[in-house]
Amino acid sequence: MRRSRERRMAMLEAIASGANDIKLLAEKFGVSFSTVRRDLQRLSKEKAVARTYGGAMLAPCIQEENYPVREWQHRAAKQAIAQAAAAQVGDGETIILDGGSTVTSMARFLYDKELTVITNNIKLTAILADAPNIKTIFLGGSIRPISMSAYGPFAEDALRCLTADRAFTSGNGLVADRGLCEATMEQISLKLLMMRQAKETFVLVDASKLGGASQPVWAQLPLTWTLVTDADENLCLPFVQAGARLLCVKASGADGDAREE
Repeated sequence: MRRSRERRMAMLEAIASGANDIKLLAEKFGVSFSTVRRDLQRLSKEKAVARTYGGAMLAPCIQEENYPVREWQHRAAKQAIAQAAAAQVGDGETIILDGGSTVTSMARFLYDKELTVITNNIKLTAILADAPNIKTIFLGGSIRPISMSAYGPFAEDALRCLTADRAFTSGNGLVADRGLCEATMEQISLKLLMMRQAKETFVLVDASKLGGASQPVWAQLPLTWTLVTDADENLCLPFVQAGARLLCVKASGADGDAREE
């Protein structure tokens, strides 16, 4: 299974470099035409490639929506996911909170806890600024207005000096064999470092993002991690098989019930 997954990842890189027909891919990876077709079919289902006559091309990226729009999309699900994720945090912990509207939603559920919060999330720092028992460490860097977060070498240098009990992150899409996708290398570079600097990683995504491959840059997840989502358990099975612990929530208004697998 892992060998097939690694081959498909390498196949995407090859397609991006111009090896986009079945014959070239079969020669490059030393596999049969039928194996290449199966791999391309799988990548097509994941929306990573678009099939062409005799091969494939990378799927076109979808333009990112601005932050205010994303804040209101799937709002009830995001609130339920945020509440369930916040319930995993205990007093006295140090946590990393990534950018994104779902992670930002965690802030109101953390407000009364005693924590150290490391974040690149501008909106989240404003929410927690006057929390009585929360020490907030902001990772400076270049501001990306569309996501209201900071990225780049300054943010990464600061984060390398810190470690945490848990990291909470999200993305534009999540695919079981590939990880999280984002629009830029800067986002992925910081996201990977966040996961490395924390003992545990939690991925917060609503059902609309499962299987989504709308952006071109990918972050592979740790061998073990926790998926917090409102998606049906059957849709989550590939992620469990890929190493995820599953924390399902049911969105009902602003709140939700969580159940763990």
